[in-house]
Amino acid sequence: MQISPITMKRLAFLLLATACALPQVGTAAALLAGIAFSLAFANPWPAESSAWSRKLLQISVVGLGFGLSLPEIWQVGKSSIGYTIIGILLTILIGSLLGRVLGVRNNTSLLVSFGTAICGGSAIAAMAPVLKAESEDTAVSLATVFMLNSVALLAFPPVGSFFGISQHAFGLWAGLAIHDTSSVVGAAAAYGPAALATATTVKLARALWITPCVMVAAVMKKTSQKGVVPLFIIGFLVAATIRSLVPSLNAIWGDLAAIARQLLVVTLFLIGSGLSRGVLRKVGLRPLLQGCALWLLVSSVTLLAVIRGWIA
Repeated sequence: MQISPITMKRLAFLLLATACALPQVGTAAALLAGIAFSLAFANPWPAESSAWSRKLLQISVVGLGFGLSLPEIWQVGKSSIGYTIIGILLTILIGSLLGRVLGVRNNTSLLVSFGTAICGGSAIAAMAPVLKAESEDTAVSLATVFMLNSVALLAFPPVGSFFGISQHAFGLWAGLAIHDTSSVVGAAAAYGPAALATATTVKLARALWITPCVMVAAVMKKTSQKGVVPLFIIGFLVAATIRSLVPSLNAIWGDLAAIARQLLVVTLFLIGSGLSRGVLRKVGLRPLLQGCALWLLVSSVTLLAVIRGWIA
């Protein structure tokens, strides 16, 4: 019996995805494997991979909550709120100015800026209906942010090691400067457990600002779109609450957090497999330049602030 090429490709895809569940496989390796497979052979299940990556990411974030206590989350969240607000406002302002200078379509520019400021794809998806953005605006901004997410996950850990910053400092930097939650926790997990704890908390605190920003934009644009708190953030806080209330089962909570970290590795393989040749062709030069310039500026300034101790 002869196996068809498409069946072989699907089997290879499933084998790689399953291998990413092994503890020996790290976040960067999984992301690279997904990207390499997609560019070489094309993802056999693009729609399904996209849907499952979103679901698995949310489950992973909730599971990571079992690795933190409420006092830890409160301390990190409280200390980061000031520069989170300042960072969001400045990023959106500078991003909009860059978009005008480069001649990027207004809605595309706003979506790239908003995605960089808060939470990547989730923020773009929430803001697009408010702006009444066309599908092309949304697709280009998502593709731009997605490409930069992949670069950030691979580049941040070596840069952090080069400057010799602590795990806590790296977590702050990653949580404030990387777009999507998946890449934040992926880069932080590669740097160390303390970095992961800080980065996850800072990132989720940053993601909460999707709701008020969408509501403000809806008022300005006179639309009926409403902002909601992402359910996975609530789940993360519930998991941390359970750990805090039942410390006698910390060994079990630690195991659940470890499973969540490995599930994140599988998620990153699926995310990497979404970087297809079509996505690369879809990203125009000007939006890509805007996204790169804005992200490099945000990352560099944030890293400098962390190193100098302005953000601690």
